Amino acid sequence: MFSQVIVGVDGGPTGRDALAVARLLVASDGRLVLAHIHELTPVRGASGVYGPAETEESMALLEAEREATGVDAELVPFTASSVGRGLHYVAQARGADLLSVGSTTRSLAGRVLVGDVTRAALIGAPCAVAIAPLGYASGEATLTRIGVGYDSSPESEAALALARELAAHHGAALAAMTVVEPATIVRGVTRSRADEEDLSEAKRDLAALDGVEGEVASGHAGEELAEFSARVDVLVVGSRGYGPIRSLMLGGTAVHLASSAQCPLLVLPRAED
Repeated sequence: MFSQVIVGVDGGPTGRDALAVARLLVASDGRLVLAHIHELTPVRGASGVYGPAETEESMALLEAEREATGVDAELVPFTASSVGRGLHYVAQARGADLLSVGSTTRSLAGRVLVGDVTRAALIGAPCAVAIAPLGYASGEATLTRIGVGYDSSPESEAALALARELAAHHGAALAAMTVVEPATIVRGVTRSRADEEDLSEAKRDLAALDGVEGEVASGHAGEELAEFSARVDVLVVGSRGYGPIRSLMLGGTAVHLASSAQCPLLVLPRAED
């Protein structure tokens, strides 16, 4: 669970989608912060001027969102050269452990699809990032089955540990998928033989996880996990891209899921070894 959650809102439905996900992931004694980033125009950016009128406009938007959703949250208006940079600054300044954002309105309903703002919020974020599917707030937001992308790596172990916390808090079932991607070249072993051994090993590893319903698939990890996401209420994955420790740098699988997941996607930053 998360103790300090920043929710990016813009007065539209995608901000409410992000809030609906955040409410499920915040701890009982946690704190929600609604943040509206006023993006500087080139003229203002050059001079650094940000007047009280813009601050009042942002605060009015935030107050309207808080009243409309009935959420108990702190309100933070902020200005930055980009929305993504502003969200990062607010998250870092507040010591947040989760940033929740919505999908682009170009997405299909019920699907995650990052737009420019969400993509900027993902890359280099100082904490975990949750992405809400389009239209998520219009349905019944519940967590009854938590999904994890698992491959025995330290990143996936961290994702599993967090998923266990969520499952315990919500009384939810826990499911994990391991995807074995067929090798293109296998030294001294036929491809079919190597795939068979890898699948067997993956099944053994999942069977050893206590209280986890394991599922093994063969294929492209991003595609298989995207299909898996249709059968869970949130999908938790680790960040595999290499960058600063405790910063979120997306690997190929997370990039694919950020454009195709069928439930809220929760991506954890790379932890210290």
